Amino acid sequence: MGPMRVRVTAIASLTPLEELDADPFLVDSRSQHAMCARWAAERGYIVSRELLVRGLRADHCVLWDGVRPGLDLFVAPSRRVLESALSSVEEFAAECARRGVRVETVGFEEPCYDAQMKARVHRRLSMPTAGYDGR
Repeated sequence: MGPMRVRVTAIASLTPLEELDADPFLVDSRSQHAMCARWAAERGYIVSRELLVRGLRADHCVLWDGVRPGLDLFVAPSRRVLESALSSVEEFAAECARRGVRVETVGFEEPCYDAQMKARVHRRLSMPTAGYDGR
């Protein structure tokens, strides 16, 4: 058996569709997860879980399920995504430190959303039951 692979939990913000015009990136969870996946791939890591959460407590079991101290890490596109996804970024950072798990932010520039991009996000999120995958 080879070396243990670093597994990444990608954190995206679950933001209501009503906020699309005000903050399209926070609503566009697919782009948030894609940004995390790109960051992980550039480092030879694999994204093992994609979380889509809003205001989650730092000690919530959803965050910590199967996370291996020293081997796994959390990544989010940016601090502001973490601020939306978690109830307290500071408490989460402290919990990560206590458990020996890194938390990183990607820091890539967010995409600029024009009307067409917003329309695509709106369609994808408003028709998930129709089997529409957003392409």
